Amino acid sequence: MATLIIENCAIATVDPDGTEHTLGHIVVDGNRIAGVAAGPAPPHPHARRVDGRGCLATPGLVNTHHHLYQWATRGLAQDSTLFGWLQHLYPMWTRLDEQITHDAAAAGLGWLAMSGTTTTADHHYLFPGGADLLTAEIEAARTVGLRFHPCRGSMDRGQSAGGLPPDDAVEDIDAILDATFEAIDRHHDPSPDSMLRVAVAPCSPFSVSSELLARSAELARAGRVRMHTHIAETLDEETFCRGVHGCGPVEYLEQVGWLGDDAWLAHGVHLSETEIKQLARAGTAIAHCPSSNGRLGAGIAPVRALLDAGVPVGLGVDGPASQESGLMAEELRQALYLARIAGGPEALSVREALALGTVGGARCLGREAEIGSLEAGKLADIALWRLDGLGHRGIADPVAALVLGPPAPVELLIVNGRPVIDGGSPRTFDPIELALRAETAARRIAGGIR
Repeated sequence: MATLIIENCAIATVDPDGTEHTLGHIVVDGNRIAGVAAGPAPPHPHARRVDGRGCLATPGLVNTHHHLYQWATRGLAQDSTLFGWLQHLYPMWTRLDEQITHDAAAAGLGWLAMSGTTTTADHHYLFPGGADLLTAEIEAARTVGLRFHPCRGSMDRGQSAGGLPPDDAVEDIDAILDATFEAIDRHHDPSPDSMLRVAVAPCSPFSVSSELLARSAELARAGRVRMHTHIAETLDEETFCRGVHGCGPVEYLEQVGWLGDDAWLAHGVHLSETEIKQLARAGTAIAHCPSSNGRLGAGIAPVRALLDAGVPVGLGVDGPASQESGLMAEELRQALYLARIAGGPEALSVREALALGTVGGARCLGREAEIGSLEAGKLADIALWRLDGLGHRGIADPVAALVLGPPAPVELLIVNGRPVIDGGSPRTFDPIELALRAETAARRIAGGIR
């Protein structure tokens, strides 16, 4: 890959010093950032130069929690709480196959790219009929070109065993562990510039057994991969854990070996001060999903208290069936708004919100040394946002314009040194084609056509 220079733009590096440039440049050599500085770029006879006038450069956004397959079931169970929403959708999700999963994932990944995302995790926990759905979404991510952290999820606790999902939506525990081991062995790339890393991800306390959680943690640590699950999303979950396990969700996770700096947990809405301290001591991260929590009426995560305690916090769009917008850039504003609703106007700043969506996400995924900020030597995952249009012009602070303003158009999106969006247009995918395929997937999973 040749040298690329992005110049004449504002820059928010999100580095440890919070370095910003009102007018600066970024030099990219191959798949890494060679330099970030104020002022005009140095001469380079063979570089491609991108004029970023009117734009803000930031690290690419890092989405820490998603369910890409849900793109095929958007707009349903509109007025339900989490448990009711799940019970409405589980029967549809048992119709997933490789084609539906691929096309739903491709649509979700393309939409993430168009909202400035360069890295995304995905939590996939349904495998009807033993279908290889993880590979289907990995192929979609490879085509779109995002850095991908697929999480091999699982459920083994159906309704007959006291769980929430129907029995035909769960798997046998030994089959789960064998498939998870195979996914790590086949797909996981631990190299520093990896585009693909696998995590181990039993779904939730109300859909998996204690044995599966404990054995999954052992498998993950033996394979040196990260662990992910849902926790403390709703009060219904709190009631379930106390009724079944005799303790709250965080204490339960600690009992089965799930607190550690190799785990990140989705939601963390209903956390006590004691539980926040437990997470901080363990170094366990939280994927905050503000829009989904709002859509399902789950509550407001205590982000300020988590940050003050030293808990790593990133952002997630969550599944598009519980957050139909799916725009990662909007989560910056949503996180700020919810924090301020809970704690007042100083509860979260615009720069803290941007950090949640960049370096905070990198910490969740164990990749702070590689992505999440614009620094020499880091991987070239860069978003260039156009802020000179009607929706943003006149806001003097470009970070405030990005976070508080309407979703900004992405002028350039670089992932691993490769343009995914260039000149405001996708280069690795056709949005219209993705939309048509996703529409067909939605009709198929609804039972309209086979």
